[in-house]
Amino acid sequence: MHVFRWSFLGTLPLWLAACAVTPPPAQVPALAAPQWQAPLPHQGQLGALSTWWQRLDDPLLVQLIDAAENVSPSVASAASRIQQARATSVAAGAALGPTLDGSVSASRGVQSGVPLATSLQAGLQTSWEIDVFGVNRIALDAAQSRQQGAQALWHDARVSVAAEVANQYIDVRSCELVRALTGEDAKSRRETARLSALSTRAGFTAPAQDALARASAAEANNRLVQQLAQCELSLKAMVALTGLPEADLKQKLAAAPMPAAEIALFSIASIPAEVLAQRPDIFSAERDVAAASFDVGNAQGQRFPKLGLSGNISAVRAYSEGVRSDLTTWSIGPLALSLPLFDGGVRRANIVAAQARYDEAAAVYRGKVRQAVREVEEALVNLRSTADRAADTQVAAEGYRASYTATQARYKAGVASLPELEDARRTSVAADTTVVSLQRERLLAWVALYRAAGGGWQPADLATTTAASNQP
Repeated sequence: MHVFRWSFLGTLPLWLAACAVTPPPAQVPALAAPQWQAPLPHQGQLGALSTWWQRLDDPLLVQLIDAAENVSPSVASAASRIQQARATSVAAGAALGPTLDGSVSASRGVQSGVPLATSLQAGLQTSWEIDVFGVNRIALDAAQSRQQGAQALWHDARVSVAAEVANQYIDVRSCELVRALTGEDAKSRRETARLSALSTRAGFTAPAQDALARASAAEANNRLVQQLAQCELSLKAMVALTGLPEADLKQKLAAAPMPAAEIALFSIASIPAEVLAQRPDIFSAERDVAAASFDVGNAQGQRFPKLGLSGNISAVRAYSEGVRSDLTTWSIGPLALSLPLFDGGVRRANIVAAQARYDEAAAVYRGKVRQAVREVEEALVNLRSTADRAADTQVAAEGYRASYTATQARYKAGVASLPELEDARRTSVAADTTVVSLQRERLLAWVALYRAAGGGWQPADLATTTAASNQP
């Protein structure tokens, strides 16, 4: 018997080592390119993005973003997921310590051979699963990883809302500029049509030219009505995003200027990894990989023995025919060892399923990295394209505007025909509209780069997520 005992104790370390949990790596390589292929603005300097809206010098945009975040269902959902993940983490952490339950009972009655008696009983029961192989610790690590991922997604939701509001705001302001151009064009064509009608009645202008003038005025008015409807739709989309009353929003927009597109809003790093580290969605995907790795370890640990310790304290007080009896009992144990022997392959299947989820999380993470690189590259290409086209677009607009002014003077002097005037007007308005469209395109490219670069989020921001997400 002594020989068996010492043999068991001697082989116990080897037996425990054989039960070690071996999860897959908690991190997988991002496989990102060492440098951006598209040209970098501002010499590729790394700048903070979280407050870049203020650099637009447009307080209204900042107000609209704050209002949208307060009413956004995606931000609210992300905050709710943080609370759920935090509760799961607390529950996983509680499994590492003992549990304590209390009980109180009272009874009164007559038993066989015992006179009428009243008994009061109170007790405490405790139990503790000793985490010999670290399985519960691994479950806690998985829960904490998912909590960090949920916190990062809350930041990602805020970045998405800010970018969406900025895009819609740019659309609204650009639509206003185009509407102003269209309105001036329609007004000018109406005046031309009025003068043409007078000239036709006086016999100085052919009826065909008068019909052309009236058709041109009708066409311009049609475009104006269409543009007004488009601006109304954009405004209503902004109302839905921010939750502000439409009348108040119109008043605020009327008092705010159109932001300039030529200012340097922010800059990014030359190495993709530095920017990818700022994306909360990629950080969350990375935490999902870590959590899935811990889940594999937890599933592996379910095949190992479990060691539990329990105990209780009980106090009983009984009253019978004026006599009081007190009884207190306590016990520690049993120290129970549970050995998994046969489960029909359930534990093995759980390991396979956990490994499959890990492979899926790793694939999703790599896919998000590739998508992030693509988004940054596309934004950089669009920024370079708009910058390269800006000078030519401005020169073209100024030239066509000068040509229209000269043609208008020649028409009033009777040297140019009405078709020449309308052609010059149409070309000038189109060139001015292109300038506005290019300005809009450039601002949208900046917003896209802001979104692709993570909106200035940093992993250190997780420390402040809890307080912010608890705000009503």
